[in-house]
Amino acid sequence: MEKIFGEKTGFTSAAAGVLFAILAVYVAVLAFNAVKGNKYIGRDLASMSTITVSGTGEVYGSPDLATVDLSVVSEAATVAAAMEDNTNKMNAIIDLVKSLGVAEEDVKTSGFNINPRYDYVKDAADISTGDIYYPSGKRVLSGYDITQTLTVKVRKDNMAKIGQIIEEATASGANQVGDLQFTIDKPETLQDEARKQAIDEAKAKAETLASQLGIKLGNITDFNEGGYVPTYTMSYAKGMAMDAAETAATPTIEAGQNKIESNVNITYEIE
Repeated sequence: MEKIFGEKTGFTSAAAGVLFAILAVYVAVLAFNAVKGNKYIGRDLASMSTITVSGTGEVYGSPDLATVDLSVVSEAATVAAAMEDNTNKMNAIIDLVKSLGVAEEDVKTSGFNINPRYDYVKDAADISTGDIYYPSGKRVLSGYDITQTLTVKVRKDNMAKIGQIIEEATASGANQVGDLQFTIDKPETLQDEARKQAIDEAKAKAETLASQLGIKLGNITDFNEGGYVPTYTMSYAKGMAMDAAETAATPTIEAGQNKIESNVNITYEIE
């Protein structure tokens, strides 16, 4: 009986020894990984010494896309009359821009509004006699305003025609023209170039600072980027009071160049 109990006790002690050895190896591996990742025990992100540098990159590109809003504002005593005038003029403008090479998918109705117009008079009969306007008088419906806006995209091959499009659109009935913008349709390549310039500048600055401070740079611990692709906007308008038969010179529109900018911040660990 004692022999059997002794054998069991020996087996249990051996198993415990093996288990303890495995646990010791496991703890050692964890400790090694911690030391390898943090260089020394007790070091964490909060206590890590870092240095942050910034860089800026700028690239210029010629716009290859223009957008412009062409609007027709019609005034009439009835909705039907205003609608007829507005529709006829807008259809003529749509046909015009397409005839000048603008693709159908680049022509979009971006606004349509019908609004009542009121006069304030002493008496309802005054509105027919053209009597003086009285702000505190009786409100009388005098007609309707209809505004329809067409947003037109003019791509690279037709950019030289943007002035002609505006001039002929106003001749066809557009009495409000605005929000003319010049952009770069696909700026990704230029953005990549600007970012590379910014990163190279930041890296060079970091190396200079490290040399001056007598430190050694480690891994990059943080990176962020900001920047923009500006849109050049200009205004061009034809007043509603201008005579429909009046002709104007074709405006000279210069697209110029757009600046694509990238600003980066890079944080290095100090070893």
